[in-house]
Amino acid sequence: SQANFEEDSQKQLAVGHWKTLMPSKGSREESETGCQDAGGVDETQSTEQLNVSRLRSSSVEIREKGSEFLKEELHKAQKELKLKDKECERLSKVREQLEQELEELTASLFEEAHKMVREANTKQAASEKQLREARGKIDMLQAEVTALKTLVITSTPSSPNRELHPQLQSPSKAVFRKGHGRNKSTSSAMVSAASQNVTPEPVSHECKEVDSILFAEFQAWKESPTLDKSCSFLDRIYREDVGPCLDFTKQELSELVRVAVEQNTLTIEPVASQTLPVVKVSAEECGGPKKCALSGLPRTCKHRIMLGDSGNYYYISPSCRARITAVCNFFTYIRYIQQGLVRQDVELMYWEVMRLRREMSLAKLGFYPSEM
Repeated sequence: SQANFEEDSQKQLAVGHWKTLMPSKGSREESETGCQDAGGVDETQSTEQLNVSRLRSSSVEIREKGSEFLKEELHKAQKELKLKDKECERLSKVREQLEQELEELTASLFEEAHKMVREANTKQAASEKQLREARGKIDMLQAEVTALKTLVITSTPSSPNRELHPQLQSPSKAVFRKGHGRNKSTSSAMVSAASQNVTPEPVSHECKEVDSILFAEFQAWKESPTLDKSCSFLDRIYREDVGPCLDFTKQELSELVRVAVEQNTLTIEPVASQTLPVVKVSAEECGGPKKCALSGLPRTCKHRIMLGDSGNYYYISPSCRARITAVCNFFTYIRYIQQGLVRQDVELMYWEVMRLRREMSLAKLGFYPSEM
């Protein structure tokens, strides 16, 4: 650009310069004066051209330095932007991880809370059920203890008080009430046994001798009474008396009766002739007023039994009732001893156990009172 500027100035000088061929005297003076003027103009123009070139060079330098500075700043900004992008990406990953952990923690907390609520509800229901059962057992035991105290004071299995226990009267004199009364084996099995002895024979008229082996077994059992069959005292009675006495033709039903007697859940009640019960199992299993469910023989059945709270009644003959009642009497008496309700000498208790064993032996041989 500077070269073009010089060429333009030379052209301008060439165009503005006039040369005379024959200068005169006056023209010489004018030419000298004109030369001086032209020299001054040239100096001014050259100064201006120098200033312009300096300005142009300085502007170029400024532009170059400015572009370099801007490039450096741009490079720095790009680096900072990349760093910020990386930081944002890292923070995004941290946020996603925290959100995922928060969701998992919330879900686990809710699941744990629901589990705790379910467990609490289950425990509460079980506790309420146990409380109801315990209250029922307490009421039943209180009533049973009251009845047993009265029974022990006023009556014994060998000589019951008939005025205190009107159910011992003969069926011909008993008046059926509306519905059917229940006689649990826990509270009235001893009474049922006493009904078999309408005319008990005085013990003093019999000749007795204590068997040393049986008495030793009874004494050992009396020191720590239990209903466990593994002890020698009860094991012998199970083998010699209880098992044969409850061995009926219907083996499956016989086993159920034995379990119910052991668990104290057997119910025996008389059958009213004017009402017929509703049975829930087949007639062949339950028998009927004219057929015994245990022996399977056609017999007049005046009583029926229920095992637990099943609601199924089984008609039984007088002979089968006598056998079941004899076993119930034995279990009731040893429960009395276990609970500490019998306040007698060891030998008297032993002879009472032997009497109950004799009742089981007679019942299994087919002997039973006519009132059965």
